[in-house]
Amino acid sequence: MFRRIIAIITAIGLLGAGWVSVYAQTLESKYFSETGHNVKGEFLEFYDNNPNATFLYGYPITEEFASKDGETVQYFQRARFEYHAELPAGGRVQLTPLGQKTFVSSGTQNINNSFACRTYQETGYAVCFAFLEFFDQYGGTAQFGYPISGFEYHEDKLVQYFERTRLEWQPWKAEGQRVVVSDLGRIYFDSLGEDPGLLASTNPIGNAPKVITSLQVRAFAQNAVRLASDDQTIFLILQDQNAQPVSNAGCMASLHWPDGRNDSTVITTDSNGVGVISFSFVDQPYARLIYADINCAYIGLNATTTTSFRIWY
Repeated sequence: MFRRIIAIITAIGLLGAGWVSVYAQTLESKYFSETGHNVKGEFLEFYDNNPNATFLYGYPITEEFASKDGETVQYFQRARFEYHAELPAGGRVQLTPLGQKTFVSSGTQNINNSFACRTYQETGYAVCFAFLEFFDQYGGTAQFGYPISGFEYHEDKLVQYFERTRLEWQPWKAEGQRVVVSDLGRIYFDSLGEDPGLLASTNPIGNAPKVITSLQVRAFAQNAVRLASDDQTIFLILQDQNAQPVSNAGCMASLHWPDGRNDSTVITTDSNGVGVISFSFVDQPYARLIYADINCAYIGLNATTTTSFRIWY
């Protein structure tokens, strides 16, 4: 009987240890307000261990979930993390070879230069010029894998595919910033037919604070045309960077009348991020447009838009 009690206590202790482990993993999470998603556990450890993670992987665009291809994954703007429980600790998180999975050749451009290129015998392709500098600076084959194409044009951009990624040339940017990592995470998400609902922003784990980094405001008049003497209602919708409503924001609606007058009204957005202004007017000239400029401010951020309606005959 004594041994049986000890066995039960031991079993409970082991279960308790399991509960503590799961709880601890939940606490080890980070909320990315930029896209409205959490990264946790070994996925977060893998992300944080790369000092250039945001630049190379981007922000998370989903939570962790079971993918259609059977893997436990989390999508980022420029990468997909896979979790392989059968591997030893420290190596369970792997990068999906997005370059291999999305590459369809459009025809190689023959612009190699033996003095500015390095050829990899493993695949027979060379990395050249600014792409080679970028490749070496940010991790080489350990980060990107081997090149699997030469220079090609995709979506009107000069690119090169690697096993795990794609680099692209953006000549309009400043020197030293013209090579960037393509957003293959979202491209592969769509090509695999994953559930678009997974992209919707979520709440932080453990009540971590949400940070609003940008605002977007839209406005429209209830009626596109009104009579010379009539009334009108203008609606505005204020959202954050993840299309979530922003409440208690102060917005200014400035109406510009054909005779040069300007009327301003202050609006506070409600819990749905909506603001409403209703007004009346008389004897406005036919066929003229009435403009409304909207400016919203919230915790140091601003967003503006314009809407209008026409006076009809």
